[in-house]
Amino acid sequence: MMHSEPSGNQNAPQPDQTDADLLVALRHGQTSALGLIYDRHAGLVYGLALKALGNSQEAEDLTQDIFLTIARGCSYDPKRGSLRTYLAVLTRSRAIDRLRSRLSARERLNRWMPGESHTISSPTPLEYAAETEQSQEVQAALAQLSDSQQQILKLAYYDGLSQSEIAQQLEIPLGTVKARARRGLLKLRQTLTSFTG
Repeated sequence: MMHSEPSGNQNAPQPDQTDADLLVALRHGQTSALGLIYDRHAGLVYGLALKALGNSQEAEDLTQDIFLTIARGCSYDPKRGSLRTYLAVLTRSRAIDRLRSRLSARERLNRWMPGESHTISSPTPLEYAAETEQSQEVQAALAQLSDSQQQILKLAYYDGLSQSEIAQQLEIPLGTVKARARRGLLKLRQTLTSFTG
């Protein structure tokens, strides 16, 4: 049995734990594990999303979606490979879904507006409505964070800065950036879950 360790805050997730252990902790309600997973893998997810989608805003949205998927529970099985590999496959798959959705929406619009296909490079009304609704939820959730948490998450998501770059730009310790980003991400997750649930 696994009851030999004392319960309570002594067992809070630690940075040296494996991804599999952190996911188990997250599933058992230890939300701080999500921050550690995010710190480790957000750069990979964002980089892949940006490469696939070619748009920093869409890459940021997809990065957030991927970590919300992790927060809400995902199908990752440590026996089948590393979490990093799982995240890479999931990010590519979701990016392809978004590209297909974008393409099919544009094709439908092109059929309605023949001869104007060369001018259609912005999102279709349907895409725009879906993106706007999601974006409004995110903006509302962001508004509930402290100014310092908002600032750090916006620099990370919207400007694509690493935590080290944020620390340099704001002239604060890296540990402070990580702590604020983690607390902000967790609050964002709780707020978005309450919107959708």
